[in-house]
Amino acid sequence: MVKYASIGAAVVVVAGLGITGLMAGVFAPRGNCPELQGSGAAIGGSFELVLPDGTIVTEAEVITEPSLIYFGYTFCPDVCPIDNARNAAAVDILAEDGHSATPIFITVDPNRDTPAVVGDYIQNFHPKMIGLTGSEAQIKTASDAYRTFYKAEEDGTDYYLVSHSVYSYFVTPADGFVAFFKRDATPEHVAETMACFLAG
Repeated sequence: MVKYASIGAAVVVVAGLGITGLMAGVFAPRGNCPELQGSGAAIGGSFELVLPDGTIVTEAEVITEPSLIYFGYTFCPDVCPIDNARNAAAVDILAEDGHSATPIFITVDPNRDTPAVVGDYIQNFHPKMIGLTGSEAQIKTASDAYRTFYKAEEDGTDYYLVSHSVYSYFVTPADGFVAFFKRDATPEHVAETMACFLAG
C-alpha cells in the first residue's frame, strides 16, 4: 500500500512500490559503510530522456560519474526545492573532500516541464545539475526503473500538484544503484555516506 503524507501544500509519497523492501533493511551493508544498502538491488535501468537544450540522452550519457538522482517537478511548492538544494549541498561537500558528483533532476510532470522550463529550474540549484524531461512514456520508463511513484492531482487548472516519491538515489556508472536517501538525511550525512563508498 502506498502511504501519503502532507508536507506544506504538496502531497508526497513516503513509502511504497518496492522501496518498502529497502526500508526493511533486506540488503546487506557495503564494505565498511554500514549505512549503504548494497548494490545489486533491482533499482535503476535504461531510460531515454531530454536535456534542456532538446538533446535526447540515455542513462549512460547522463550517469557519467557518481550521481544523486531525484524525481520531482518544477511547480512543487516546497518538497522538491528543499530536496534538490540538499543534494546540491551534498555535492559541494563531496567536492571539498576530492570527490566529483553530479545532482540529477528528473521531472514527473512532463506536461508543464518542457526542456526550457527544466533548464531554468536547475539553474537555481547547482551549476552541475542535470535536468531531464521527456514524453509521458519516457518519464514513466525512467520512473518505473527506479520504482518511483507519481500521480498528478488534476483539478482542472494549470496549478495542480503532483504526488510523488521523495527519495534521492545514489548511483555510479560502474555499480548502478548504491543507496537511497530519505528526506530527513542532511547534506553532511549524504556526502559522508557517498564518500565512504567512493573511498572504498
